[in-house]
Amino acid sequence: MASIEGSKHMLKKRITLKDIARETGVHVSTVSRALDPVECKHLTEEVANRIQSAARTLGYRPNRIAAGLRTNRTMTVGVIIPDITNVIFPPILRGIESVLEPLGYASIIVNTDSDPDREERLIDVLRDRGVDGIIHAAVLRSDPAIARAVDDGMPVVTLNRKVDGSPIPSIVNDDDAGICQMLRHLRDLGHTRIAHISGPQDLSTGQLRLAAFRRAADDMNVKVNDELIEEASRFDEAEGARCLLNLLAKGKPFTAVLCANDRLALGAIEALREQNIGCPEQISVTGFNDMPFLNLIQPKLTTIRIQQFGAGKAAASILLQLLNRDGTAPRETVLPVELVVRKSTGPAHDAK
Repeated sequence: MASIEGSKHMLKKRITLKDIARETGVHVSTVSRALDPVECKHLTEEVANRIQSAARTLGYRPNRIAAGLRTNRTMTVGVIIPDITNVIFPPILRGIESVLEPLGYASIIVNTDSDPDREERLIDVLRDRGVDGIIHAAVLRSDPAIARAVDDGMPVVTLNRKVDGSPIPSIVNDDDAGICQMLRHLRDLGHTRIAHISGPQDLSTGQLRLAAFRRAADDMNVKVNDELIEEASRFDEAEGARCLLNLLAKGKPFTAVLCANDRLALGAIEALREQNIGCPEQISVTGFNDMPFLNLIQPKLTTIRIQQFGAGKAAASILLQLLNRDGTAPRETVLPVELVVRKSTGPAHDAK
């Protein structure tokens, strides 16, 4: 008897749009519009609610495969991130999903580990899966793989980074303003010998923040000693520590380190701690991004706050414009930033 009941369950008829139309007394096309997150806005609220309620009661589940064949869309979007362990990305991903999920899209998230070969393979994987578009937060300044995808008609938006000289729409932070605010903060504390741990120069964030540091220093008449600039090969704590130790080994005095992101700054602070050098009593350290949980780490990090959730929302919104062939999608969106002063910066010890 159990096996017969199981067979009946497996053979249970799939609820269709026609069933919902019959139940509600409307045309099938009206049902289709009511169950589409975009098209339902063209119906009265009463009609849309009545049809959606009937669909839930009957247990209707949309056939995404059939819908994809009709619309030539899979309702999936690829999201490429460079480092799944970086806590800056969950708020960004939540911002993306806050826009896409209500419209019926699902995100396929892949992690490149900042490896160009892996990134190229993952772009091919996403394309093979038939994603409708890609939000790329791991793009390199020169990135032939994503350029080929765009040339083949794939809608792409880059997030936090951009491709040099490319028409691909990008969401970036106001790196110039952020670095300028931070350098002014350090100068106002009496720091004149300021080191910089830059990000990788094959990434737009690394290149732009280093250029912004040089430009801001020139504008403020702060002398830049090239020996006090160290380039990290990755945006992580290990590289921050390595670069800080290299700066110390040169024997050139400095009282502050402006780091290109928070993880580099955290690595630098740890290296100072291991060398029994006080932060900020002897050397001040700053970051960039204001990633989650910084308030739990001592000393609490002075940094530049970027719009993480907002950046995700902006990237998803522009990707939707591309998917809908909206020619007004901006080529570059620059998001404002904010200086957050905490405990890792203090007066220059030689200026007290």
